[in-house]
Amino acid sequence: MAFIAGIQVIHAPASALNNAGMQPGNTTENAVVVKALRINGRSYPYVSAQAYRYWLRRTLEQLQPEGWTVAPIFREKKVAYTDANPIEYADDDVFGYMRAPGKSVEAADSRAAFADATETKETVTRVSPFRVGTLVAISDELVQDFGTMSRHEGDPVPHEHQFYRTSLKGMFSIDLGQIGVFTYENRTGFLNLDEVRRQLAETRGLAHDEANRAYRLPDEVRLQRIRALLSAMPVVDGGAKHALHYTDVNPVVVIMAVVRGGNNPFYYTIDGDRQGLARPVLEAFQEIGEVWGDQILSPLYIGWVEGYASEGRQELEQNLETLQQAYPHGVVLGHPRRVFARLAEELERHPEWLA
Repeated sequence: MAFIAGIQVIHAPASALNNAGMQPGNTTENAVVVKALRINGRSYPYVSAQAYRYWLRRTLEQLQPEGWTVAPIFREKKVAYTDANPIEYADDDVFGYMRAPGKSVEAADSRAAFADATETKETVTRVSPFRVGTLVAISDELVQDFGTMSRHEGDPVPHEHQFYRTSLKGMFSIDLGQIGVFTYENRTGFLNLDEVRRQLAETRGLAHDEANRAYRLPDEVRLQRIRALLSAMPVVDGGAKHALHYTDVNPVVVIMAVVRGGNNPFYYTIDGDRQGLARPVLEAFQEIGEVWGDQILSPLYIGWVEGYASEGRQELEQNLETLQQAYPHGVVLGHPRRVFARLAEELERHPEWLA
């Protein structure tokens, strides 16, 4: 069981990337607040995992990397779902799904319009092989901004909103053994394929693993889907209030490697300074290499954008030789987009990681 495990940092110089809506009781009675965690009386802004996954799916739709296919979305009166067909659609495969057909006459009538949908007679679910954590700010600076709408006759209309200057850190993981592998075990998260989809798997010639009650896409197709995901993560685009707080949400820092099992040992390799910028914790890097070295299957990939918290990158460069010795497969240091590309190349040389 091999996973890509990592953390990423995005920088928000003056941003409001994920908002919680109106906050009653403020002076202007139309104040929009950002999503934030309250810790020891302080507010730490965050970007929810749901928001980040939305950004990434939209980026993949726009990029259309080789092998990436997007599932159509269907809407019944009170629910919406994708086609739940991971054989046909890469995003159903990578991001998972739950599709439970409504049993009411009304629901059946609304589905009648979905002529292209894969027939679904029982609930199908799939646990997402791509997992992502909440991106949480590493400092707690929140600004309350006051403005007015005054391009009309009469009194100006006041309004308020929050924004922040900080960097946000979060974890991610990709279960390499599950991408392109679809089970039909009858329990939540594992009934990826019902009878209709199993018939499609047979028709398409997917490898059948009867012992594990699973079908498997060819490894080349599975790799193609992983490469597509890795190509989108360093160029992800998204976030709210870009008209007022335009922000580049590409990761400025990424730390990742292929590891055995689903644990993620890298969270504490990055800390924050008082200005809300990331800084490397060299002691943590060193200890992880010593303690987890037997579980790390690839080089350690460190992406750090030149110009962002420059002292951090300089510290890593100055200590690179020491870190190379601590990790059994060495360390690759560069721009985040380049290290994502290097990891994608490394996957091509290790088909055993897909087992």
